[in-house]
Amino acid sequence: MSGTQDLPASGAIQPGATAKEIYDAGMVVRREVLGNAHVDRANAGKDEFTDDYQDMITRIAWGEIWTRPGLSRQMRSAVTLTALVAHGHWEELAMHVRAALSNGLSRDEIKEILLQTAIYCSVPSANSAFKTAQKVFADIDSAAGASGTDTETEETL
Repeated sequence: MSGTQDLPASGAIQPGATAKEIYDAGMVVRREVLGNAHVDRANAGKDEFTDDYQDMITRIAWGEIWTRPGLSRQMRSAVTLTALVAHGHWEELAMHVRAALSNGLSRDEIKEILLQTAIYCSVPSANSAFKTAQKVFADIDSAAGASGTDTETEETL
């Protein structure tokens, strides 16, 4: 995993790790998974009201959870997609479908994850999830067609 090879073997949570070290490790992973454009937009939108929230998700979600060694990024994406479907968070789902592709999941693997959610989350939730993923794929294909890139390897975020 590029950018995370400098992290300790057991993740960013180390005895004596500073909040800045955890934040910095989280920012590396956040950018790798979501893309620079997304993270830059989120940071540009920060203000006094949302600054603490952005700091928290970078440190905790990305610096303490996504940097842990126990699961691959593909597995973390699969779990995240399922959780977002279960709770009906469609905007976040779209973002994490893109992230799952960047993390190495194929469209077929994402389809299988969404089929699984039909059984364990609900058919109506999976229906919305399929529509969300279908739109993400269409947007990626459209952007790739305009730029002439291969959609199988495209990591557009």
